[in-house]
Amino acid sequence: MKTLIEAKNISKIYPSGGEDTVALKDINLELKQGESVAIIGKSGSGKSTLMHILATLDRPTDGELLFAGRHAHNLSVAQIDHIRNKRFGFVFQQFFLNARSTCLENVILPLTIMGISAAERTRRGLTMLEQVGLLDKAKQRAGELSGGQKQRLCIARALITKPLVIFADEPTGNLDTENGDIVTNLLFKLQKEHGITLVIVTHDHDLAKLCDRSLVMRDGRIVAPDSEQQRRV
Repeated sequence: MKTLIEAKNISKIYPSGGEDTVALKDINLELKQGESVAIIGKSGSGKSTLMHILATLDRPTDGELLFAGRHAHNLSVAQIDHIRNKRFGFVFQQFFLNARSTCLENVILPLTIMGISAAERTRRGLTMLEQVGLLDKAKQRAGELSGGQKQRLCIARALITKPLVIFADEPTGNLDTENGDIVTNLLFKLQKEHGITLVIVTHDHDLAKLCDRSLVMRDGRIVAPDSEQQRRV
């Protein structure tokens, strides 16, 4: 499989008034096209920081980040923005929806930012809403949806640009078991159908087991993902 993202000796240090906080230490990993990867660990283990760096939402203090073999530090701001907006999709625990806008308006927002024509935005938006089972909610305000429906809407929005990678940070964290299962099944179904690389940050080991592989983090490092270590995380 083709390597889409590669991290080489990535470290992240947050300066503070006293002793600096080391969030990541010498991280090395590759993300392959079409695979699903779980990043698991306790709060403060560095898993969200790692995802933010892989997704270009944050910059490493040291090390190299490569996209399809190209060094990130050689890319312009415009090129990084293009990767983030076109090649990546995001699903967060907090939803980040515009409650007063309709479901269709929310799902097509990335296409609006990209300058896609209104007719094409609508066509693709309705197609994505149908895929997540929300076509009948197209004209309904997002704030009126249930939690599970909101997360399905977020998945539709993440997929609307036909991304290569979806980053999901605790995608079922705010949902009950039933809705969590619905969202999980939908996320993996669409990931496989579209051949997307899926990166999930989670503390849920049942969710992590659905992925092709897991990266267990502790104290800013990736540790060997064997069963004994996963029980201790």
